[in-house]
Amino acid sequence: MAAADEHPGTRTRGWVVGRVAGAPVVVSPGWAVAAVALTLLFAPTVRALAPTVGDSAYVVSASFVLLLLVSVFLHELAHALMARRCGIEVRELAVTLLGGHTRFASAASTPGSSALVAVVGPAANLALGALAWGVAQLLPTGGIAAVVVAAAAVANGFVAVFNLVPGLPLDGGRVLEALVWHVTGRRGRGSEVAGWVGRLVAVGVVVWVLARPLLAGTRPSLTAVVWASLVGAFLWSGAAAAVRAGRTEQAVERITVRGLMTRASALAARGTLSDALDVLDSGGEVVLLDTDGRPVAYLDRYAVASVPRERAASVPLTAVAVALPGGAVVQADLTGAAAVRAVGGAARTSAASAVLEPDGRVVGLLRTQDVIDALRTGRRT
Repeated sequence: MAAADEHPGTRTRGWVVGRVAGAPVVVSPGWAVAAVALTLLFAPTVRALAPTVGDSAYVVSASFVLLLLVSVFLHELAHALMARRCGIEVRELAVTLLGGHTRFASAASTPGSSALVAVVGPAANLALGALAWGVAQLLPTGGIAAVVVAAAAVANGFVAVFNLVPGLPLDGGRVLEALVWHVTGRRGRGSEVAGWVGRLVAVGVVVWVLARPLLAGTRPSLTAVVWASLVGAFLWSGAAAAVRAGRTEQAVERITVRGLMTRASALAARGTLSDALDVLDSGGEVVLLDTDGRPVAYLDRYAVASVPRERAASVPLTAVAVALPGGAVVQADLTGAAAVRAVGGAARTSAASAVLEPDGRVVGLLRTQDVIDALRTGRRT
């Protein structure tokens, strides 16, 4: 599976065993737990298929688990190499309790590249499964090697098919997301749709594992219940995160600087408060310009309200103004992610930004909090 990195400073906890495609390969402690559990679970199957192995069944079972580790790594390696080819920076490849993931510095820029990065992982498993199955046919029937290789073939086939189920956080969900994105032109809509399908998949996995034995007149084993719960919880968590991310993305897509700014008039900073009262009384904002015509401050309404009207002609505008550092300007025609990035950059030095037309004219004042509120509520602008 693959995911964009929402927290660039974070990394999966575990042992760094190497570097591939410019990124660390991490094996988490959770994988060690899963390896022990799978070894114990597969050993009885080995004994049933090859009765002569005796206590060596655990060694054979552990060999199978190591083959799974290699398969998971190659699955993630396929994601990483395709991402590099598409110009996406790879942050890490990780093997974890429930499989693995590849983390990227950013999301794919087009639906096509996103689908390609997603689909190569399952494709790698299909190729590995076919190769293992072919090798198994060449080995002596019933031998230990044949059992292990055949099991690896089946496991790779299952992993490939399961990952192609069209619901996030599975790779098939990323393909569905890309399809909706391509049709609607909205990545966020694709994430939300694929996330909801992922929630259905999570519920379906649990129901399927529990319902099968019940329909057959037996009870599901404790092991099946535990694994179904773990996988279902993992899928539900990833799907829920995708839905939230999709909604946030759609909120970002709706952001426009013009829609969120308050109309503003520009005045020379050397004026007095009386020059600004008509604009303020009409609900507009006032941005002050220096002698070169650059925005340097905006009027603070609370400070203005504290000045008696009869004294307005004697109060300098700069006495009731808040400074605008040089970077606190944004272009009026920005929309979506570009608008959010611009406001975010300006917010490092100021709580508000002067809004400029392409020709440099001041047309508005945009407060950072208004952008935050729009993203939080998802309202249209």
